[in-house]
Amino acid sequence: MDQGPAPEVFDPRLYAEGVPYDRYRLLRDRHPVSWQREPEVLGWPAGPGFWAVTRHADVVRVLRDHRTYSSHLGATQIRDPDPADLPFLRRTMLNQDPPEHGTLRRTVARAFTPARVDAFTARARGRARTLLRAARDGAEDGAADLVHTVTDTYALLNLTDLLGVPEADRGLLLEWTVRIIGYQDPEDAPAPPLGPDGKPLNPRSPALLGEMFAYARELAAHKRARPGDDVMTTLALAGLADAELEMFFFLLTVAGNDTVRSAAPGGLLALARDPQAYAGLADGRAPLDRAVEELLRVHPPVLSFRRTAAADTELAGRRIRAGDKVVVFHASANHDERVFTDPGRLDLGRAPNPHVSFGDGPHVCLGAHFARLQLRVLYEEWIAAMPPPELAGPPRRLVSNFINGITRLPLRVSGRGR
Repeated sequence: MDQGPAPEVFDPRLYAEGVPYDRYRLLRDRHPVSWQREPEVLGWPAGPGFWAVTRHADVVRVLRDHRTYSSHLGATQIRDPDPADLPFLRRTMLNQDPPEHGTLRRTVARAFTPARVDAFTARARGRARTLLRAARDGAEDGAADLVHTVTDTYALLNLTDLLGVPEADRGLLLEWTVRIIGYQDPEDAPAPPLGPDGKPLNPRSPALLGEMFAYARELAAHKRARPGDDVMTTLALAGLADAELEMFFFLLTVAGNDTVRSAAPGGLLALARDPQAYAGLADGRAPLDRAVEELLRVHPPVLSFRRTAAADTELAGRRIRAGDKVVVFHASANHDERVFTDPGRLDLGRAPNPHVSFGDGPHVCLGAHFARLQLRVLYEEWIAAMPPPELAGPPRRLVSNFINGITRLPLRVSGRGR
């Protein structure tokens, strides 16, 4: 049977309008592993194309099978890196395969101990309370942009506390995150410099990360001289080479910040769009831990991750050649009707809820426990002090096929919580 053409899901401008769930559904039903074009967009050069993987079972299979679907061969972004940059990108554990990946992961895991993260709860709660109160008290016409008044600052300060970044330097981390994550969005990030060929330089290239790396070395030296109970002290004393330390700092700064920076406004937006679901959460009918998982399912922080086929293989009946790019789409997997009943409905009591918002397999998000803690505390404090979330204007989404970002979220903040 002719299944018709496969919808295209590459263009980052598509995601500024909303996650393309209708296209994802057509792909899952008719083209679960589909070949996608990779045209030039917004000045970024065209690529050779890739396989889009959209069903939950296939996404999990790709993420778990590191021998067939490698993070190391071509790194983990859809766009191919400059070949000269690839050895540099492979220094970070995000772009490595086991066993090398496991060695580096264990180093960071020693810093992200559950006890250290759990001890952070009271600090996160006080910060959420302070930021929400300030947004409410400073609101004009009873409305505030929650991204700029609350969630950006909340995610940033929580992370910098855990890392042990001095207060005076914390704005640098947000600046670096915006530059690296928002590079596809002309409004969100400064335009990257152009290379000799007139094309934009990748903000992840070593040529553009010198400032961040120099800061990482400086901070590590400071921690060796004045150790603290923080992640950077653990890393500084772990005997890492400068290059390893720099890439850990890069990964923790960007991934650690943007996970909550994307998920928190996304969760509040989902609640604003479903007042009945929010009412069930506020009056205790929906367990908060389950609600956090459901809000992560409907708004995963990351939209896609790339792997590269290490050998000829087959997936969902499609022949994949060694060297082909294979891209999993988390938001599609999280809406797969084969796994989730009525996936378009926000069900804050949903259980089980095997979403892949934090990935799966060896690269499952190391900071997931920390992210869940922050989200749970923020929602608790919203319920206690704020009115039911209600849109006060249109939200703005990030132009990106990688991060499920919200760059503006105007909500009503006048009135009291329960």
